[in-house]
Amino acid sequence: MKIALVGATGMVGNVMLEVLEERNFPVTELLLVASERSVGKKMTYKGEELTVIGLEEAVSQRPDIALFSAGGGTSLEWAPKFAAVGTTVVDNSSAWRMDPDKKLVVPEINAGDLTSDDKIIANPNCSTIQMVVALAPLHKKYGIKRLVISTYQSISGTGVKAVQQLENEYQGIKGEMAYPYPIHRNALPHCDVFEENGYTKEEMKLVNETRKILSDDSIAVTATAVRIPVAGGHSESINIEFEKEFDVDEVRQILHETEGVVVKDNLDTNTYPMPIYAEGKDDVFVGRIRRDESQPNSLNMWVVSDNLRKGAATNTIQIAEYLIEEELV
Repeated sequence: MKIALVGATGMVGNVMLEVLEERNFPVTELLLVASERSVGKKMTYKGEELTVIGLEEAVSQRPDIALFSAGGGTSLEWAPKFAAVGTTVVDNSSAWRMDPDKKLVVPEINAGDLTSDDKIIANPNCSTIQMVVALAPLHKKYGIKRLVISTYQSISGTGVKAVQQLENEYQGIKGEMAYPYPIHRNALPHCDVFEENGYTKEEMKLVNETRKILSDDSIAVTATAVRIPVAGGHSESINIEFEKEFDVDEVRQILHETEGVVVKDNLDTNTYPMPIYAEGKDDVFVGRIRRDESQPNSLNMWVVSDNLRKGAATNTIQIAEYLIEEELV
């Protein structure tokens, strides 16, 4: 099993390397791929030193699977080139997510839709992934009518430059700015760029990707995405209006039995999900589960996950694991 990791030197690429090793992914040959400026760089995987190669060379080696985390522009240009030589691409950028001919996959929900004909597979946005893992079983049981989402997102979702900005501000050092304002001791209601409707791209990803993954365009979704000075882990306050009545204890039980979800919800011991607890873990943590007393059939819950792992690297690798397990590559 020859695997290419495209964008190996980036923040998510580094986490992918860790996750591949942790999960003992069945690699017989690993190609570390990056832009021309990183070609020749040395990186280590399972104690072995590997040399970073360029995209042209990676395509010529015809890997079985290419795990992409190199930005939308790179994915649009190069994913079809890999697919043309028979490689199955799992892409972590936004490039292919809303393409009607490409599948948008969270393995716990819809991996079963994949076939050997799917040569470019889209990995959803980080904030969408953690949310739908928790929502999917509840949608199946009660039918989701409307979602009101507020996110509290880690700066690592922006990348290395943002992490450095926070570190500089924390230490009182002037440096390059990833954001238009300071992030230390602040909260920015501005994730990604603003669109014509007044929402940001991040907010609209939550709207559009959720409907596509849950295969239900009737779900009404509105979101506000906020960047906070946390280094690892996204948090979400989610208000759900269901079509049917529900029992809160049954909701907890359904979530408790859901693959990939850990319920942390004990008010007596102040037990609830927090990014400081989720960082470095692959699970989606759910707590503060309670009825919305202001309107019928409505529930509030708090969802936290490591955005670089389940929100990016781990979900990508889980898709690849499924492809291998089902002999689709």
